Amino acid sequence: MAEYRKHDREDRRVLVTGGAGFIGSHVVEAALAAGYEVAVIDNLSTGHLENLPRGVTEFYQCDITDLPAVEAAFTSFRPHYCLHLAAQIDVRRSVEDPAFDASVNIIGTLNLLETCRRSEVEKVVFASSAAVYGNPRYVPLDEEHPLEPLSPYGVSKHTAEHYLAMYRHLYGLDYVVLRYANVYGPRQDAKGEGGVVAIFTDRFLSGRPITIFGDGEQTRDFVYAGDVARANLLALEAKFSGIVNISTAVETSVNRLYEMMAKVSQSKAPPCSWVDERPGEIRRSALTNNKALAELGWRPEMDLLTGLKLTMAAQAKAAS
Repeated sequence: MAEYRKHDREDRRVLVTGGAGFIGSHVVEAALAAGYEVAVIDNLSTGHLENLPRGVTEFYQCDITDLPAVEAAFTSFRPHYCLHLAAQIDVRRSVEDPAFDASVNIIGTLNLLETCRRSEVEKVVFASSAAVYGNPRYVPLDEEHPLEPLSPYGVSKHTAEHYLAMYRHLYGLDYVVLRYANVYGPRQDAKGEGGVVAIFTDRFLSGRPITIFGDGEQTRDFVYAGDVARANLLALEAKFSGIVNISTAVETSVNRLYEMMAKVSQSKAPPCSWVDERPGEIRRSALTNNKALAELGWRPEMDLLTGLKLTMAAQAKAAS
């Protein structure tokens, strides 16, 4: 198991954007456990204060599109590092309102990069997405796969990656881009752009019917939120700037996911039906993780069955 270097809380301050959200709150937990002093920026549009663990030094309720508020948070906390997870993540909303998507994911990121530059932040770790790749020409996809995003969301994440590279070239601001596969785990919301694991968990716990689009043989690469959080911390400490996939490199079909979750639930599974495939859905998806191992010393540690058990148990406890 990879170990983080322990840091003196007096001289290692990390600011996490989106830290009250699903993935962000796991990142905050990992940073605190590693001995960092942590502050959080979140507008609470999708995040929740109850997601924040004890030990967070400062919480700033503001939007990354509000440059003066972002600057005030940086001036107050004086971070050494920025873990940037705040984003507009709803693919459907990005299609319906691409300008809003760009305002958050591009302009918001530019606000952070400008503030990081002026505040002499040492490194930015940016949460990107497999959405930048588009339809895979081969599986699993490596970081050299052509980038052909199919939604404004994918375009905005790709654009932010270019700005990060430019800021390093112009100003020496180190960065790591983490392109996430399908992240799942406790605290993921089943509503809105909730992932299939969160939606299935909600249906299993409530006994409501489950709908699978298409024949259910479409595949995804499911990576546990705790593993993703660990990748963020290793990215901070690595002597590396660039892009890596964060994934398991394993394809799991939606049908197989349903079967595994039925086994985990140890109760009668809710009825399942199959309906027409959604237009534009990618048939297969999995990302390589060789580069993450080589550059960050990261590999996934949570197997899917165990991760599903932990997720369903945590969600059941939260609902009780």
